[in-house]
Amino acid sequence: MLDRRTFLIQGALAGAGVFAGGSAGPSRAATAARWAPYADAMVIDGCGFVGSVDSQPGDALSEVLVEEVRASGLRVLQTTVGPVAQYEGAFEQAVRDIAYWENEIVRHPELFVPVRTGADLERARRERKVGVVCQFQDSAPIGEKLERIDDFHRLGLRTVQLTYNLRNLAGDGCMEAGNAGLSKFGHSLIERLNERRILIDLAHSGRRTATEAIAASKAPVLISHTGCAALVERPRNKTDAELRAVADRGGVIGIYLMPFLRESGQPMAADVIRHIEHALQVCGEDHVGIGTDNTVSPVKLTEKYKRQHAESIRERRKLGISAPGESESVYLYIPDLNTPRRFETLAGLLSARGHSDARIGKILGGNFARVMGEVWG
Repeated sequence: MLDRRTFLIQGALAGAGVFAGGSAGPSRAATAARWAPYADAMVIDGCGFVGSVDSQPGDALSEVLVEEVRASGLRVLQTTVGPVAQYEGAFEQAVRDIAYWENEIVRHPELFVPVRTGADLERARRERKVGVVCQFQDSAPIGEKLERIDDFHRLGLRTVQLTYNLRNLAGDGCMEAGNAGLSKFGHSLIERLNERRILIDLAHSGRRTATEAIAASKAPVLISHTGCAALVERPRNKTDAELRAVADRGGVIGIYLMPFLRESGQPMAADVIRHIEHALQVCGEDHVGIGTDNTVSPVKLTEKYKRQHAESIRERRKLGISAPGESESVYLYIPDLNTPRRFETLAGLLSARGHSDARIGKILGGNFARVMGEVWG
């Protein structure tokens, strides 16, 4: 089976795990909206990537990519290691991907810091660096061997998404019509993750899987990147009941910058804001964040990008991992947030709509930081 999006990830982080590099040019919203407290804020992307569409597996990060990360104002990037929808070789791939990031952190100590604890989050903010959190978007690298959780924890893994779109050993993903929920193994997996103080992520999970996992976990959980099903009914989006359940147990949901934010056509910043504000109404301001599911670098909408995007969608459909709402003509970015500083742009837009600086700070990353620190110690 393929990685998340074959032409974009190219071996998960072994190719810098990306969407696309370059720029389609800043939009009016991207250049107009600013937020004065941004420089000192705890800005966390709950699911993001660094790299370029031209990256090859194992490529070191280029100077351009490094500078775009530096310019972004992010303080923490939770980024994917390991493959999805794939068991064969998943353990080995995950180890290689973690090693890739260890090497990049060593190569760029002026920019990156590893994140293992809540104190590391604050260190990244204080030193104005970017803390790197390694996460799985599928528990496949663990396989049937729960003891691997201990190994991955020692290697630096701090967040595990239980399922991708399909059924795995832990439970049903959001594309499984049976919606069978957690397996017996899934319950054991949650228990072990709780014991090792690893965050549980329920993005991509089936609805019954999410509900049962929230109830089973002794610690708060994340839905690191999703949208609101009440606004747009898509398998990748979460119902109000799921969102409320996460909040009631102290967790956080992150709104993504993906095609599933509107019924058709290319989503815009207004769609992102609409989903954030709905989540605020359902969950409260202490339980909403942002997980872009994008690269830090802006997209350059070249013919090559369009062609590869279309090929990726067709391949995902063939493999059965494509979600409703994925389209060859709808791209994986938000045109008027097509800038490395998209979080600042969103903050400015939220401020213009009357949200307080304190609330905006929570949404940009304060809420993620609170839960990460609570679970990781």
